[in-house]
Amino acid sequence: MNNTKLYKDGEIICREGEPGSCMYEIETGKVRVYQQYGKPDQKQIAELFGGKVFGEMGLVEHAPRSATVVAADDNTVVTTITEEDFFEYYRENPSKVLSIVQQMCHRLRETTKNYIEACHTVYDTVETKKSGEKKSGSLLERIEKLCEFFTRAGSHQDS
Repeated sequence: MNNTKLYKDGEIICREGEPGSCMYEIETGKVRVYQQYGKPDQKQIAELFGGKVFGEMGLVEHAPRSATVVAADDNTVVTTITEEDFFEYYRENPSKVLSIVQQMCHRLRETTKNYIEACHTVYDTVETKKSGEKKSGSLLERIEKLCEFFTRAGSHQDS
């Protein structure tokens, strides 16, 4: 399992919409994760450094990538971990696999929290409109936060 590659600043590692059948581990350097990369509505959704993984949902789901990942440093070294490699990776690095699961759980928990907040905000907005009341400052703040979340993160934050 030695699928290690050196990337230069600005090189694309994986693209949004491509099939996802592997994950990546950053050995050195850093990467930036974008949605709508190279388009006018491009959004940076994460910056990851050495020791972190990305694309793990692609390995598990075999779904198209939800983001584009770009090297953000010269001499960024990334290891590709295929499904075949994953079992060896698991045997050699059980604590890293636990870390991957924890990362996925954290993302799911954050997505769930944001979804519930979005539901409450929409409900409060509809109720305020029905009653004819003026929107409170806290409701407006929640609406702004909700809009920021959806424009920044899109549907989820994996690559």
